Amino acid sequence: MLRLKRLIHHVKSISPAIPCRRIITHEQDKLVSLISPHFAQWSPNRSIFDFYGLPSKAKNKKQRSRLADEMKRGRFVDAIEFKKHGGKIVTASKTIIPALEAVRFPALEVTFSDGKTLKLPIISDRQADNAENMPKASLICLTFRAMSNEMINTWCVPFLDTFSASKNVQLYKVSFIEQPILCWRPVKRLLLWMIRNSNGDVKSGALESSFVYFFGDHYWFRKELKLENLITGYVFLVDEFGRIRWQGSGSATEEELAALLSCTTLLLEEK
Repeated sequence: MLRLKRLIHHVKSISPAIPCRRIITHEQDKLVSLISPHFAQWSPNRSIFDFYGLPSKAKNKKQRSRLADEMKRGRFVDAIEFKKHGGKIVTASKTIIPALEAVRFPALEVTFSDGKTLKLPIISDRQADNAENMPKASLICLTFRAMSNEMINTWCVPFLDTFSASKNVQLYKVSFIEQPILCWRPVKRLLLWMIRNSNGDVKSGALESSFVYFFGDHYWFRKELKLENLITGYVFLVDEFGRIRWQGSGSATEEELAALLSCTTLLLEEK
């Protein structure tokens, strides 16, 4: 009998705690309901890689595509092609590309030897105060290897001689530097300093011949312009709106050079 009374007393002593537990549980339910929207994004289709900004499936697919492309095209492929055509990927057009059919030159930030930067292509603003001095035609020359400099000069020298007195024509020779050690900021500054002391920027009359440099990965830039062979050089004639109106590659022939000069004259006459 005594044991039965003790048991009843024990049950009564713990029974008030039961509502408290319910209250705590109820508050926990409220807490979970508040937090749950933040975890709603975590569905079975998402992973921890998405949360930490690590490469997604789309990025991985893009990188795999690039890796396959780079493995397919190596230096040996470039060398074999160069041996066949001497750097002349395609024969340059004899006429100017119509404005409605022209594509834009991809944006490219380049660096001068003094460390100043410039975004190519230069887009003219006809309503600006100095609109008369803005370039209406720009020849952008691209070199990815040192051996293509001689090819580029076959275009640049006659171009400079012809339009040396023009205020609306510009020439940019872009050298691409992709080695990680050379793109490291301290080494980059030293390299630009050495270039500035050895060569410097060349000026010919009113036409500025600018040697500029691009540091870093240029794969996607090349893909946009469909430039595969890195041994040869490329030239693009760009109008005041950043559109490619003529292009060539390799060393200039007399016929191609005549077409370049003629197309540049037409751009200067466009209104």
